[in-house]
Amino acid sequence: MSERQPRVLIREPIAESGLELLRERFDVVEDSDSDLGSIIGEFEAIVVRSGTMLDAELIERASRLKVIGRAGVGVDNVDVDAATRRGIVVANAPEATVVSAAEHTIALVLAVARNVPQAHAALIAGRWDRARWAGIELAGKTLGVMGLGRIGWQVARRALGLGMRVVAYDPYVALDRFRELGVEPATTPEALYAEADLITLHLPLNEQTRGLLGRDAFERMRDGVRVVNAARGGLVDEDALADAVRSGKVAGAALDVFDSEPYSGPLLQLEQIVVTPHLAGSTTEAQDRAGLIIAEQVAAALDGELVRTAVNIPVVEQADLEVLGAFIPLAAKLGRLAIALVAGRPSRIVVAAHGPLSEYDTRLLTVAALNGVFQGRVDQTVNYVNAPVIAAERGIDVSEQRFAASQHYTNLVRVVVAGEGEDVEVSGTTIGPDARLFLAGALGFAIDIELAPRMAFLVYDDQPGVIGRVGTMFGESGVNIANMAVSRTKEGGKALMAFSIDSAPPPELLARVAASGFDESRFITLT
Repeated sequence: MSERQPRVLIREPIAESGLELLRERFDVVEDSDSDLGSIIGEFEAIVVRSGTMLDAELIERASRLKVIGRAGVGVDNVDVDAATRRGIVVANAPEATVVSAAEHTIALVLAVARNVPQAHAALIAGRWDRARWAGIELAGKTLGVMGLGRIGWQVARRALGLGMRVVAYDPYVALDRFRELGVEPATTPEALYAEADLITLHLPLNEQTRGLLGRDAFERMRDGVRVVNAARGGLVDEDALADAVRSGKVAGAALDVFDSEPYSGPLLQLEQIVVTPHLAGSTTEAQDRAGLIIAEQVAAALDGELVRTAVNIPVVEQADLEVLGAFIPLAAKLGRLAIALVAGRPSRIVVAAHGPLSEYDTRLLTVAALNGVFQGRVDQTVNYVNAPVIAAERGIDVSEQRFAASQHYTNLVRVVVAGEGEDVEVSGTTIGPDARLFLAGALGFAIDIELAPRMAFLVYDDQPGVIGRVGTMFGESGVNIANMAVSRTKEGGKALMAFSIDSAPPPELLARVAASGFDESRFITLT
């Protein structure tokens, strides 16, 4: 009897070229209507777009499933954690819409500069309003690009071609990359606001960037600024934008994304605002490209080959994964900690494995560390294929080191990040049968403390009473210190106090600590 062909369920339409690729090698079923819960257990692969929700319950029923292909960029409609627990690869097509999104951004820039939609609507309504809808030239104007990732880079190139001066803010891109493109770096968002005639956003949405363009940001911008957002809904405080437009502070805005979609809020009532219904990636070419890319990735997963766009599981030997598994989250937290501690733009990242751990495929540790460095700071998912590319795009050199010996621990992971000041080195290990994650070194000190979601680090002169004073400050602010470790270089020398806290420190505590004479004080979130 011939071996059964893997079955692929196409739940939502993809490009014919992608279908042809899959049909050549697998049993492909196109079915958008059947109850998914009753049939998903029959397939080794499923391909979806944004209209199919694959939650934990559905994934649990998918007893044969090896790969989920998302023909597009976002994977919000897939429970990636549930898939990972089941060993199911989740892949997307992150490069498919880059050009389309960049071109749509430029279209919005032109539209808001020349009032094209408003003039069109007026003429359709029978009004020949030439004077009212006179716009501005882009040549010679300054475009502020917030985020110089894949799409921001392409937007900057096109803006330069229009004769614009481009200033960009992205603290995770090396200065050489700015010079290579001919873009001027802004040291802070506020510095960009002060210079830009138009501002375009190309950032991920997270706790730090939500509502980035709010009332305070608008107040810091030039009078008559124009704002474009085709990146993520939620980056712009829509109520604050509406007020800024009404006051005349913002001359116009063009939005393709909104905090809640479909959008029906007050921005639609303002004639200075251009809106489109999340069209940045909606081109024939982008959709076709996404279909073909995801078909290639699904085929690779079913053939046991490298899945270039996997967002959760790299294809490695199971034996390596069993050993390295406990150290992957450790490397990610060390990367996140190192980038938070380094001063200025990173230029070099080194990931080192010490001990028996070094005998395995440590690329997993490198990508985990890079994931910690970049996650939430770049506009794409980081995986072990594209992590070096993401770093290279930002002018950051990445290297791995392996050492058979480990001085104080059986296994040790070390991450070094070089910035504009001194290099920052952190190290850690796992302890116990449940592989608890421990910090072993930071800021030039040996230290032994379990890593936690909220950490604080204080460097100070070693003298009596400091620990008690810190405990009192935190207690009076209602912040509980869950765990603490202290290390020093020598008696009477410099000391490091590292501790985990149960809640975020309030502003008054941060101000009090900053005024207390510590050499360094850092509060870091590692989630």
